[in-house]
Amino acid sequence: MSNLNAKEYKTFEGIKHITTDGVEFWFARELSSVLQYAQWKNFIKVIDRAMLACKNSGYEVLDHFAEVGKMVDIGSDTKREVKDYELTRYACYLIVQNGDPRKEIIALGQTYFAIQTRRQEVADYFNQLDENSKRLVIRGDIKQWNQMLAGAAHNAGVITDEEYATFQNAGYMGLYGGLDVSGIHKKKRLKQGDKILDFMGSTELIANLFRISQTEEKLKKDNVASADGANETHYIVGKEVRKTIERVGGTMPENLSTPDKSISQVEREQIQKLKKSKKKLMLDE
Repeated sequence: MSNLNAKEYKTFEGIKHITTDGVEFWFARELSSVLQYAQWKNFIKVIDRAMLACKNSGYEVLDHFAEVGKMVDIGSDTKREVKDYELTRYACYLIVQNGDPRKEIIALGQTYFAIQTRRQEVADYFNQLDENSKRLVIRGDIKQWNQMLAGAAHNAGVITDEEYATFQNAGYMGLYGGLDVSGIHKKKRLKQGDKILDFMGSTELIANLFRISQTEEKLKKDNVASADGANETHYIVGKEVRKTIERVGGTMPENLSTPDKSISQVEREQIQKLKKSKKKLMLDE
């Protein structure tokens, strides 16, 4: 870990609070500052998504996101009360998972708040979820792994946007029997602007998550050092995942049904449903 990362890593520990009973928690407003969110209204949107992820993982939202009031100075020796949240470590992890992936500090936060623990907790509840909730959970994991894959590809020599598009196509072509992004888009009859990953069912998302995670690991393990090498690696991993599906008698990903609703739409609907639920969850608009 670099000196910069070590300093930032300690920052998460520095804003941790302990109750008189020895229970650790973090204040949302302090966390938003560390995660470099200048405006609270933008951070609230991240909290909303994190609360939804908490619910879909089978936990009580209020156990992890406790609303509290906090007095702040507004000048001239005047204070006013603002809304804040006391967050558990799990709540903090969900927040960084749903944060702005362009921020380096977000990736650091994902490490700090125990990625492996989060995955295990999801696995424990996964089979109890309905199909759309499964899609939301897996899509969240894919976002995280895609960030790491992009980093590994960049280190291997995939630098420009054009090179990264070629790299992504290579993985899809391996997994989808030669279909690239455009071909998959046509096969699924998606509209212009629709994202392929947002119109996958849970089975197809899991296949892609395996492709992404295994490619990221292989790029690093094999010390791939060229864009062409990265493309070949991505294609080979995708093809091996396809062979595995074939060996177990599964349906090829391009032949799986396309959900009627995008994951983005499902997420919006579930957030609105959560806000309107009888339990007072204090989700901000």
